[in-house]
Amino acid sequence: MLDFISEKQDCWEFLQDTELPVFIYGMGDGALKIMKVFEEYGIPVAGFFASDEFVRGHTFEGHLVHTLSQIESLIDDFVIVLAFAAGYKSLYVRINALAERHTLVAPDVPIAGDGIFTYRYCLENAEKIQAVYDMLADDISRRTYADVINFRISGKIKYLNDCTSPREEVYESLIPLSENDVFVDMGAYRGDTVEEFISASGGTYKRIYAFEPNPKNFRRLSENFSGNENIILLNAAAGSKKDIVRISAGEGRMAHLSSSGKTVEIPVITADEAVPEQASVIKIDVEGDERQALTGSRKHISGGAKILCSLYHRNEDIFELPLLIKEMSPCREFYIRHHLYIPAWETNLYVK
Repeated sequence: MLDFISEKQDCWEFLQDTELPVFIYGMGDGALKIMKVFEEYGIPVAGFFASDEFVRGHTFEGHLVHTLSQIESLIDDFVIVLAFAAGYKSLYVRINALAERHTLVAPDVPIAGDGIFTYRYCLENAEKIQAVYDMLADDISRRTYADVINFRISGKIKYLNDCTSPREEVYESLIPLSENDVFVDMGAYRGDTVEEFISASGGTYKRIYAFEPNPKNFRRLSENFSGNENIILLNAAAGSKKDIVRISAGEGRMAHLSSSGKTVEIPVITADEAVPEQASVIKIDVEGDERQALTGSRKHISGGAKILCSLYHRNEDIFELPLLIKEMSPCREFYIRHHLYIPAWETNLYVK
């Protein structure tokens, strides 16, 4: 069981054991999460650095933030811990070039939920992880699944390099479209995936239902698609039952649950209730609430809707979400792809 997992040493154990100084590359939430794990493991931080254009006398957590060139002029060999996400090509290339000059790890810390993804965690969930591997429909999916898990254990970006697939493949082969599709977009943000669907369908779709809870993002979404009677916009969160939730009011892709600071109340509705016609394609990227959104879409899923679903917000998503869909609709084909991103934040499940 789990023969496809080759990495047995967690990146945290590697950082704990190394005799080289460890520098964190980046500032912000990612760095804070990593530092919290460092404290648990007793990993010392030699310092912080940022890209040259961002360093202007900054300090972070009591440390002066340096440039990479400053550190390289003083220290020959050190370990770099990447503490931010790279989701576009030029930055991705820059990080890979950096990894050729120094040992670089990109620790996996969950966007939502607690705990960290370790080899021990895999062993604790071995049966579920193996069950997902065994039900995947093609070799690319199995290789991607293995590479992503090995990356999440080790933080070695070579695994993501090896399994990155082009986005164009999604609608070309994984989720084939037909005329008069009904597309349900849960986590529509400002409409980027709505636009992708419209383009891929050639404009022949029947209707689009777009859920977006964040009011500022929803206003931009409305501006982008106002006047189109075939696009139904819902300022609501997709969930497993009707409810009300308080979210942070700040602008951004992620609408975090919040109990403090500036918040707004947003309705939670299910896709089964909000979408009266059978959905043919469902996309779910709801910042850690994918299980609830899937549960609230049971009618559409059991009715045969194709699915695009994020697998990276919570540690357990990579095995729990495929198994949940399998339970709802057993006779389906399951594919996993990772699109260009460090860390594994664009690892998605495709079900047809």
